[in-house]
Amino acid sequence: MILSKQAIKLLLIGIVLIVSFSVFGCNEARGDEGEKELVVYSARNENFVNALLEKFEEDTGVKAMALHGGETIVNRLKEESNNVQADVFISNDVGALEHLRLEGLLSPIEHGDYGGIEERYRAEDNSWIALSARTRVLMYNKDLINEEDMPKNIWDLTDPQYAGEFAITRGGNGGMIGHVSALRNEWGDDKTREWIIGVKDNAGGILQGHGDIRRAVGAGEFKFGLVNNYYFHQQLQEPSDNNVGVIYPDQGPDDMGAVINAAGFGRIEGGPNEESLAIFVDWILELENQQMFSNASLEVPIHPEIETVDEAVAITDYKVQGMHLSELGRVWEDTRRLIEEAGLDLEIR
Repeated sequence: MILSKQAIKLLLIGIVLIVSFSVFGCNEARGDEGEKELVVYSARNENFVNALLEKFEEDTGVKAMALHGGETIVNRLKEESNNVQADVFISNDVGALEHLRLEGLLSPIEHGDYGGIEERYRAEDNSWIALSARTRVLMYNKDLINEEDMPKNIWDLTDPQYAGEFAITRGGNGGMIGHVSALRNEWGDDKTREWIIGVKDNAGGILQGHGDIRRAVGAGEFKFGLVNNYYFHQQLQEPSDNNVGVIYPDQGPDDMGAVINAAGFGRIEGGPNEESLAIFVDWILELENQQMFSNASLEVPIHPEIETVDEAVAITDYKVQGMHLSELGRVWEDTRRLIEEAGLDLEIR
């Protein structure tokens, strides 16, 4: 069929209109192509991270989009390894960050001084950087037990004299997994398995999370509990049930020091927004933003020049287990299996 000149003209106009509407629609969906974006996956508390990213947007003009997924983020990153969606992973657990690095899912971060964070709190290739520490402590109810009568080291939790007096979390809690991973590095698997069995049998309660423990200890349901240090600071801020104290364990001359884990961030290999990622790294490593990262959650800043929150002890003022935190990642995957084999359920049944 031969088209007339008028028909051809109308056809061409139609094509131009279709193309114009398509381009307009794409621009509407994507917004201004000049706008920088950063995609953040987070396993940290949603409120803390959202406040942090709001400040990042205000300071830099880069739009930050966050996906909050808790303990599921690690598996999501693995599933997306052939179709990377995110630029940065903010985690509560250095073990998870190092595990991802060993799986080839993180890539090195280039920065001049790495925000003053010492080497033991960074990946060997600087693909992740820790910013705040969470120390394993024993929080106790001062109405029920005196400081002198409290256990002074972690092994003491297996002592029958404390049977039924304290609470721990389920085995699958991230803090417990990190703690057991550190003990494996310090003691080896056999002694660590013995510790898990002894603590499980001795505990008066095995609860879902550390928030449950701090509230139960504050209310006098248990004399003490094994928690991360910032839960103690949270309980102090409660309007009631706040007569609590804390023991930093294993501080003696021959003791290993308190076990710590850390929260920080890692650069995801192949992330879609490299320029925005570089802006974020420079921004988050500024001291005021490191301080916000740690203090908002009542954790302890790793940078020695950043002040702690009230009642918190600076990381330089107590004895810390000497392990490089990257070691947590080398046993991260099979620690869950050891915990379960020792009889401590990963989930509350």
